[in-house]
Amino acid sequence: MNRKLCYVVAAGLVLTVSSCGKKLGQFSSDYFTADPNPLEVVGTNVPGRVSAKIPAKFFVKNAEVTVTPTLVFNGKEVTSQAYSFQGEKVRGNNPVISYEYGGTQTIPVNFVYEPEMAKSELMLDFAVTQGNKRYVLPRVKVADGVVATAAFADAAGVKPALAADAFQRIINEKYAADIMFLINQANIRAGQLKTDAMAELQREIIAANGDTSRVLQEINISSYASPDGGVKLNERLASDREKNTKDYMSKQLKKDKITEFGELTAQFTAQDWEGFQKLVAQSNIQDKDLILSVLSMYKDPEQREREIRNLSSVFEQLADQILPRLRYSRITASIDVIGKSDSEIKALLASDPSKLSVEEILYAATLTDNNGERLRIYDQAARLYPNDYRTWNDLGMAQYIDGDYDAAKRSFQKAASMGNNPEPQMNLGLIEMLNGNYNKANQYFGSAAGVEELGDALGVYYLKQGDAAAAVKAFGNTKSNNAALAQILTKDYSKAKSTLAGIDNPNAVTYYLMAVLGARTNNESMLNTNLRQAVRMDSSLAGRALNDLEFKNYNLSKALN
Repeated sequence: MNRKLCYVVAAGLVLTVSSCGKKLGQFSSDYFTADPNPLEVVGTNVPGRVSAKIPAKFFVKNAEVTVTPTLVFNGKEVTSQAYSFQGEKVRGNNPVISYEYGGTQTIPVNFVYEPEMAKSELMLDFAVTQGNKRYVLPRVKVADGVVATAAFADAAGVKPALAADAFQRIINEKYAADIMFLINQANIRAGQLKTDAMAELQREIIAANGDTSRVLQEINISSYASPDGGVKLNERLASDREKNTKDYMSKQLKKDKITEFGELTAQFTAQDWEGFQKLVAQSNIQDKDLILSVLSMYKDPEQREREIRNLSSVFEQLADQILPRLRYSRITASIDVIGKSDSEIKALLASDPSKLSVEEILYAATLTDNNGERLRIYDQAARLYPNDYRTWNDLGMAQYIDGDYDAAKRSFQKAASMGNNPEPQMNLGLIEMLNGNYNKANQYFGSAAGVEELGDALGVYYLKQGDAAAAVKAFGNTKSNNAALAQILTKDYSKAKSTLAGIDNPNAVTYYLMAVLGARTNNESMLNTNLRQAVRMDSSLAGRALNDLEFKNYNLSKALN
């Protein structure tokens, strides 16, 4: 062999042995880029990715490296899923990094969020396997801190669904009686004034007149003629029936000494084709479909009558079963029943709640903004009406607002046991969300369709799932901290500011989020003013603000001193 060639081969062998046998050098932080940096809370997690760019001549061919992302904070360490890559001579299924050219890899990162993570460092730990050797390399820092604004999403800020009362102070009741007439006649027969319906109508009118809680609003008379016999004849008949009935009613009111009855109104219908069609449709007449088709084909009343009379086999049945029922006057009394006033309800609530109906006592709870008072009222409601799911649901609502979530859960479960009602289903979903059971919460929300408050609950659910855009849609025009947070996370800062400004009872979080908006829109005055108010309302927010990377570019001394 040529001596020169031998030297070259020998040199190559030395190089190969050298690259495979030497230990892997230390990784440099320059090799890694974290996205995002700092990390950010998304839902209930802190996700991200680290891009690795390994230079040429660095990664030895027989090395396998396991990288473990580690978040270090407040003396604690938590790790993400480890990720491995290997050199060209390693037998394995991990991504390969070329010794000659280097390579790039992406390392996924995810941690379950903890509040202390705001002040933290993302480190990479390296464990190397090289043949029979195992050793570790110094860890490398790749990111600082966690932006935790998304963690303000709070199911406790959602108002549970109220199972509403059906209380009505004024309930309108109608009582009616018919006076029937013979064919082609308008005189009122004595027997028609002695029917059970007429007797009951008269009793109700007299009773309303003597009861201060009932008001006789109107007495109306509607008179009709059947559609046979011609338009002119029927107009006269219907008009006369109206007049005679109204005269009778006026005399009867005078006789009963009833002077307060709102108004006595009257009108007539000359040919009651509408009533005719309805009665035919409800009848068992053999050819009723044929009759109904005639009515749909012809709109002129005289032509309708002619065509129906031409159905000779049917007309006798109509004359016997249908037409007599269309010759009448209907007297209807409209009476308003006046319920208890707010002051009367409050007085009974204080003295003897048992005298209140379930609707009245549930309504009473809506007359106060004091949740402690509502708790007391709903507790009484549940004791007095334990079989009405609304009393337990609404008691749970007050307990939830009071922060007594265990008691609220028991009340919601009691309400849910009384039937498949949507309000307790939604409210149990809130309880599950508070406990971090998001799949279970979603199942409950699926059974709460139609509940007014469901949009707010779903909004928080989507925030906890990391889908701020879906949360914005679910919240709609709601004015709440949670709704504003969703808008901040989707960078709709103008809308978020409007939402926060529209909150009826702003709390410390409201002002803190407004301070975040100030930081994100470079409005230092807005930041300081609102952060100062937030800390005034909740002093614990001062510590959070000092570690909050939302404010990293600002001196907070003006707001916190």
